[in-house]
Amino acid sequence: MIPVPPSPAQGRIHLLGICGTGMASLAGMLKVIGYRVSGSDENAYPPMSDMLATLGIAVHSPYRPENLASDLDLVVVGNAISRGNPELEEVLDRRLPIVSMPVIVRELFLRGHRSVVVAGTHGKTTTASLLTWVLESAKRGPSFLVGGIPLNFGKSYGFGEGECFVIEGDEYDTAYFDKGPKFLHYVPDTVVLGNIEYDHADIYPDLDSVATAFRRLVNLVPRRGLLVVGAGSPIALEVSRGAFCHVESFAVEGTADWGAKSVRVDQSGSRFEVWRERERFGEMAGSFWGQSALSNALAVVAAAHHLGLNADEIAGGLTSFRGVARRLEVLGERRGVTVVDDFAHHPTAVRETIRSARLRWPKRKIWAVFEPRSFTARSQVFQEAFVSALGEADAAILAAVFSSKRLPADQELSEERVIEGLREAGKAAWFIPQVEEIVTFLDEKLGEGDVVLGMSNGGFGGFHRKLLERLAG
Repeated sequence: MIPVPPSPAQGRIHLLGICGTGMASLAGMLKVIGYRVSGSDENAYPPMSDMLATLGIAVHSPYRPENLASDLDLVVVGNAISRGNPELEEVLDRRLPIVSMPVIVRELFLRGHRSVVVAGTHGKTTTASLLTWVLESAKRGPSFLVGGIPLNFGKSYGFGEGECFVIEGDEYDTAYFDKGPKFLHYVPDTVVLGNIEYDHADIYPDLDSVATAFRRLVNLVPRRGLLVVGAGSPIALEVSRGAFCHVESFAVEGTADWGAKSVRVDQSGSRFEVWRERERFGEMAGSFWGQSALSNALAVVAAAHHLGLNADEIAGGLTSFRGVARRLEVLGERRGVTVVDDFAHHPTAVRETIRSARLRWPKRKIWAVFEPRSFTARSQVFQEAFVSALGEADAAILAAVFSSKRLPADQELSEERVIEGLREAGKAAWFIPQVEEIVTFLDEKLGEGDVVLGMSNGGFGGFHRKLLERLAG
């Protein structure tokens, strides 16, 4: 067991890296059940910073020993925290009890629930959010914890009276003292595994090491459980062959247990028939654009059916799903220009996001504005892949690489070479380092009907807000 205080009413918990993936959600969950909660982070940005402010949870920045109260009972250490962090060093000097986020989630929240883990390189947040909403709309009362904010709920976590706890299963490492993936702590009864690609170059040396992590997850599912796997991902399908539980596959195209037929797409989304093997399961519709979005929906249909929902209940949830903050989220329209925010940072996600935007706004000019911020995006590993991905847009702007001491300068993505590659392919492309310069450039270039798709897994220097303000003029 973890060293938690004996009673929430008496316990005080501090989170190091409180704005990191899942940490802000955990902070809210701990406060709801009665703990006094505080936290620290180097950078706080929406939507998680807004959620924490609404909850009345104090966020200290930068990291300092003085941020640690004298009466702390427990410190949760996020996976972005490493030795040398001034608060962590103070925690260790004071010999305060420490724990990782996944472990405290498992012990305080997952035990006693039916754990439904949504995993994969792409689409985890949207798929987990959609599955949670489908269960909620069918009055199954799910609990959930995801890495974004589902717009139907307005927050990234929730407690229900039902048996299911839907959790986003991240393959990134757990903490500086536990380098295994987060999802290995989540005691899964059901796993949704959408896809597997190479990612997180800072902790995985190659694709096989990524696949090994997912094999370990699959190996945790009990015999009575279920693995729902994306048949369109060859690596995910190969990993699924080692499962000891029942396996059901899904794919928009090709052979799978669950599939989509008669797909019709317009500006409002997609309408399609779901087939299970050779039988028509039902007609579905929702705000889904592109194969990735449809694939997420199929995964949810398969998982929800296994969890006891019928076709009508599932269809109702899909139709009423409003999406997730920072996933193709329209932030505003000024001067006839639509400004969209997205969290995409892997080249596959960037490509699919642009394709979805093109389906949602057909015949309109799509501007892709990308900040290479994650470790993978900043490194040279996917340099050519980003050329191909950004080339899906009508015009592309690359901001400066968000440099970090963790990545040597000679291994960083070359912004100039990406732009050169795009121009050689006949694409309009510019490298504009700073947000203010990008906003000024776009203010002069944008025309009525244009769509600006700003992509970053960070705050992007307030790019979207600044552009909307400039366009409002």
